[in-house]
Amino acid sequence: MSQDLYPVPEEFRRHAHITEPRYQDLYRRSLEDPEGFWSEQAQAFVSWSGTWNKVLDWDFDKGHIRWFEGGKLNACYNCVDRHLVERGEQPAIIWEGNEPDQSRRITYRELHEQVCRLANVLKARGIGTGDRVCLYMPMIPEAVFAMLACARIGAIHSVVFAGFSSEAFKHRVQDCDARLVVTADGYCHGAKTIDHKK
Repeated sequence: MSQDLYPVPEEFRRHAHITEPRYQDLYRRSLEDPEGFWSEQAQAFVSWSGTWNKVLDWDFDKGHIRWFEGGKLNACYNCVDRHLVERGEQPAIIWEGNEPDQSRRITYRELHEQVCRLANVLKARGIGTGDRVCLYMPMIPEAVFAMLACARIGAIHSVVFAGFSSEAFKHRVQDCDARLVVTADGYCHGAKTIDHKK
């Protein structure tokens, strides 16, 4: 196995979130005081709507591991909304399509709009907290919109790989007791156009 080391470019180093000494300090603290360390990280990097009762509870012998028990957050808010003020016009998604000339840059503001629109569509169809939604989509930005829209309203999404057969897809929909399926008409795979709904 190669042990080659590559120097970090100075420009990258200047804009890095942490330095090597800071990393070593954080790593040491994570081992010496895991609860204190992860509590600080959770407060610094995640927006919570309800504080947790206990940071960490584990018993490896019983296979029992719990993090931030009692805490409440919304994954969609953390991925999208909290970035709107400072990063609203920055790309949240850079999508590259089947051909070199096919690409999309979706800003946080555009992502927020699309996610909210789809969340409202889901709610209008009776989907709410705890409902299962099966996503049977190709690798397109709309798949991310659907995942985030589910998270926004508290629905549970199950992603099924678009290349699975209709029989395999059927079993996954039944297994999770999905109330709704979100899919696409079709997509390109190499030179082939796949009629996805068929």
